[in-house]
Amino acid sequence: MSGVFQNPTELAAALKRGGHGAVAATETAMRHAAKALVVQVQRNASGRPGPRVITGRYRASWQAEVHRAGPVVTAEVGTSAPQGRRLEFGFVGVDSLGRHFNQPPFPHLGPAVDSFGPQLVRELGHAVSEAL
Repeated sequence: MSGVFQNPTELAAALKRGGHGAVAATETAMRHAAKALVVQVQRNASGRPGPRVITGRYRASWQAEVHRAGPVVTAEVGTSAPQGRRLEFGFVGVDSLGRHFNQPPFPHLGPAVDSFGPQLVRELGHAVSEAL
């Protein structure tokens, strides 16, 4: 039974029957969305209004990891590059070396997340409804 559920009991019964398939479909959709988010962040970090590309190492440092623990699926998208927070949010002040900065933000992660949020919800909803 897929589609619209008329009451919580119907939904619970469908989840019980198709729960494993729904979790697997959720994981697949999450992997796809996380990779797509990394690609969009990398595009956004390829020049204004995002940060400019100098060597390409920062852009290449973005990665996605999807984790599954029982029925819970999570995705982590990020970078280990030290300049990530400064580029996204900017920095005004003195750093640990005593240098003064007035660096404006060059958002590239935030806009990508904002654009992918609704798409992720649709993809996850579709994956779960197909599995049920």
